[in-house]
Amino acid sequence: MGQPPDEQRERRAEGEILARVKQLVADEHRLREQLAQGSVTGEEEREALSGLERELDQCWDLLRQRRAKHEAGGNPAEASVRPSSEVEGYLS
Repeated sequence: MGQPPDEQRERRAEGEILARVKQLVADEHRLREQLAQGSVTGEEEREALSGLERELDQCWDLLRQRRAKHEAGGNPAEASVRPSSEVEGYLS
């Protein structure tokens, strides 16, 4: 027997978020390689990394929201991407 449709949908949604995280990490590694090769300047790398880090933080926040809603018996689909200004203000 397979998983219920809602559970399949939630696993698929979480998988999509994790795939985006993986892509952002790959982009970060590529950027660092480009800096080492001299293809980008330090300033270009810092600006690009800043954007990548903000988006990564948003992805992790979205996953935490979804998981918390699921654990509390809520609907994970109600979680939403929060502005980076809000996410960046959180303490670890």
